[in-house]
Amino acid sequence: MADNATGHENEISFESALENYLNPDFGDLEEGSIVKGEIVRVNDDNVLVDVNFKSEGQIPAAEFRDAAGNINVKVGDKVDVYVVRKNENEGTITLSFEKAKRMQVFDQLEDVQENNRVIKGHIVRRIKGGYTVDIGGVEAFLPGSHVDLRPVPDMDALVNQEFEFRVLKINRRRSNVIVSRRVLLEEERDSKRQDLLRTLEEGQIVHGKAKNITEYGVFVDLGGLDGLLHITDMSWKRIRHPKEMITMGQDLTLKVLSFDRENNKVSLGLKQLVPDPWQDISARFPEGKKVTGKVTNLVDYGAFVELEPGVEGLVHISEMSWTRKLRHPSQMVHTGDEVEVVILGVDGEKKRISLGMKQVRPNPWELVAEKYPEGTVLEGVIKNITEFGMFIGIEDGIDGLIHVSDISWTKKVRHPNEIYKVGDTVQAKVLTVDQENEKFTLGIKQLVDDPWGHVPATYPVGCTVKGIVTNITDFGLFVEVEEGIEGLVHVSELSSKKVKTPAEMYKEGQEIEAKVIHVSAEERRLGLSIKQIKSEDDDRRKPKEFHAGPQEAGQSLGDLLKQKFEESENA
Repeated sequence: MADNATGHENEISFESALENYLNPDFGDLEEGSIVKGEIVRVNDDNVLVDVNFKSEGQIPAAEFRDAAGNINVKVGDKVDVYVVRKNENEGTITLSFEKAKRMQVFDQLEDVQENNRVIKGHIVRRIKGGYTVDIGGVEAFLPGSHVDLRPVPDMDALVNQEFEFRVLKINRRRSNVIVSRRVLLEEERDSKRQDLLRTLEEGQIVHGKAKNITEYGVFVDLGGLDGLLHITDMSWKRIRHPKEMITMGQDLTLKVLSFDRENNKVSLGLKQLVPDPWQDISARFPEGKKVTGKVTNLVDYGAFVELEPGVEGLVHISEMSWTRKLRHPSQMVHTGDEVEVVILGVDGEKKRISLGMKQVRPNPWELVAEKYPEGTVLEGVIKNITEFGMFIGIEDGIDGLIHVSDISWTKKVRHPNEIYKVGDTVQAKVLTVDQENEKFTLGIKQLVDDPWGHVPATYPVGCTVKGIVTNITDFGLFVEVEEGIEGLVHVSELSSKKVKTPAEMYKEGQEIEAKVIHVSAEERRLGLSIKQIKSEDDDRRKPKEFHAGPQEAGQSLGDLLKQKFEESENA
């Protein structure tokens, strides 16, 4: 009985196996599904995969080639394939290895998106509006606005780099995937900011990276929180722009100067990490000390000189030369020059040092004052001629001025170039040496005595002189009584009659006779009168009765005329 039962079971098992072989069940091989298959044959064109169907599926070998072109599977390998189409009647099936991978990647992407995880991708190329990112064989779109927290200066620099991304959107039907890197960076920044806010305090030493450079300072990313490094807190020495010290992306070690926790504002300092070089500055640089420094900057009013790192002083343009009148410091020094200076003043509180360059050498004006006291006669070459005088070279950088009025006692010099030219050697007498105002005056006429000195004695008031008319003006005649000495006959002294213009009566070169009515050597004036000469001549020609009689002795012409008038009245 048992044997019959066993035989019956074997018969059923055999029949079942035969049925399965003749009519296999392919119900799990549905189109659009992913199934396991075994590589049964590989050649250059195709790869056959057995998925337990009536026939093997044929897949183009190109789907299995790597970047180098090599087929990366072999017979016996198990692979996942995508069922594109099957025909049970004909017993054929179409498979795809790439579609299987793509479907699996989409599954992974959906999982990443649903669980808010990250996935790695490789930026392949730039396209309009962003980048194409390869994620396991699926091309995703990375918008330009989602690349970084701030605009990227060099977009091409990110190509061929690998990053982690968040999945923003998936559309399987259109095979569209949108990813973001910025979202991750924002999350990272927020996390770091919270950690930083809990621990940050004034005086703390922090590390950051320069993220933006402006004229007034550098914004530093401290890891989720930005701080400002102002230009005045970058160095103890003077800098014109932050770019002189810091470059974009540079790693920095800084000190927290202040922290506004309410507004999340952080002020940072770089120079505060080293001692203030202005401490005890007066002891290191006392007034009068001679030191050497480097010219760091030129401005219209002077030159800044670095005495040591972080310590600069100003040489004002007026302290550069004893003798030269400079329009700009570049006439004396240039940036980078090594110069010797003297400390003139130190203000430690305001961090200012006044320097002098001319004080390194003796003041030439002191030497000139000793060498050429007033009254000294010297020779010099005319260096420059102006309307008001001539400049004579005395010593290196020191010129003496001969004013136009000090050229001649007697000649009326309208312009020095009437007599002299540049390059002439002249002899002159030192008149004044004003060391304080740096003025050196000379005179040529002072080499001889003033001819006007004898004029009051030679031409006293009341004497008669003869002279030649040298110039006729509306107000009178200029008459030369001797070489270099001229007197003036004012128009009122020409005649007792009214004179419209002197030119009506006289001409230049005419000899005239006149009476001296005023003389002053100090004022260099000699007043003459022709009218009075004529009046005396008229008096001499009048009848003698006007002059006779004892009672008339000592009477003036006016008294006599008055007397005669009264007599005629009485008659």
